[in-house]
Amino acid sequence: MANRGERLLCIASYEKGQDFLRQCAEQGVLPTLLTIDKLESADWPRESLEGLSTMPAGLTTEQIRNTVAWISRGRKFDRIIALDEFDLETAAALREHMCIPGIGITTTSFYRDKLAMRTGARIEGFLVPDFTRVINYDELREYMARVPAPWLLKPRAEASAIGIRKIENPEQLWRALDELGDRQSLFILEQFVPGEIYHVDSIISEGRVVFSVVHKYGKPPMQTMHEGGVFTTRTIDRNSQDWIELTRSNAELAPSMGLKGGITHAEYIRARADGRYYFLEIAARVGGAFIADLVETATGVNLWREWAKIEIAHMRGQQYTPPPARVDYAGSVLCLATSDEPDTSAFNAPEIVYRMKKAHHAGLIVKSDKPARIEQLLNEYSQGFAGQFLAKMPPPDKPTA
Repeated sequence: MANRGERLLCIASYEKGQDFLRQCAEQGVLPTLLTIDKLESADWPRESLEGLSTMPAGLTTEQIRNTVAWISRGRKFDRIIALDEFDLETAAALREHMCIPGIGITTTSFYRDKLAMRTGARIEGFLVPDFTRVINYDELREYMARVPAPWLLKPRAEASAIGIRKIENPEQLWRALDELGDRQSLFILEQFVPGEIYHVDSIISEGRVVFSVVHKYGKPPMQTMHEGGVFTTRTIDRNSQDWIELTRSNAELAPSMGLKGGITHAEYIRARADGRYYFLEIAARVGGAFIADLVETATGVNLWREWAKIEIAHMRGQQYTPPPARVDYAGSVLCLATSDEPDTSAFNAPEIVYRMKKAHHAGLIVKSDKPARIEQLLNEYSQGFAGQFLAKMPPPDKPTA
């Protein structure tokens, strides 16, 4: 039975997680949303909220802590949830400060810091592209002498492909580090491994994966981010070796970093050179770029709602039961558009189930019981989108709301 005194504080620096908030309210839990000032009028499910508080963007952790402490004078929160990637550390620090259950700063780093997650995965015996810290210069020299170029200089705590630089030789690295100055230790240097990139989206409960689904990107996200182009991803054949191997590996890796319950979005690469699967990164959140919609189309599972159910079940000391999942196939095609409201009506295959409504974006989701049909449609539609809608912009140095 729901206890009307149960409360969650949800933090979101970006507009997302509406279904999480709705699910909380439907189960009798009172969510309060803390977001930034510019999102006060965003499309939040206000009928599901006990309260909505805003703060200026760019506050320090200490300032956010003071804000939350002030809100907590009148409301006792049972859990603190970061709905967005960039709020994970803040939520972890708040949990530790307020002695609220949930993962703390150290565990969060394994799902947020690319150096920590690679180190953790390697210790657990998983394949990762060869990497090194950007701290000790002798270490860097030894690494570059041992590992053939090119390398990738990656921010340790950004999402997607934001801020990644491809480095072709040692001199280029030293110049890049000069530009970064005191910020260089916030990066890692990693071997560039050409190959096909996959993402596995999972539900974890009681420290084990209870649901997962495997998708494959068209172009690698880094290529789309830096060179422009159309973003695609699709469910892979459930009978394929890729599905079997990645499902098995992810079931071991995703909870091995310490997450006992929640959602993970992990990326893996099958190297062109040796055909083996390498771990790239993992996040304790729902995937972006409409991946949640894609997963729901293919399986019927709404990751935002299941995340809320997990949090509430664990808060109440109950067992979480994953929902039955369909075994359809889905794919999405997405790009920045030159027009504010691009007209995608010329793309009219009967498999289309969703048309994106977002300014300066063109996007579709297609569904079929045949993986080959999904692949065919994405190949056709990505070319069509490139010709009709595609807008090119320089890659961002940091995410934008």
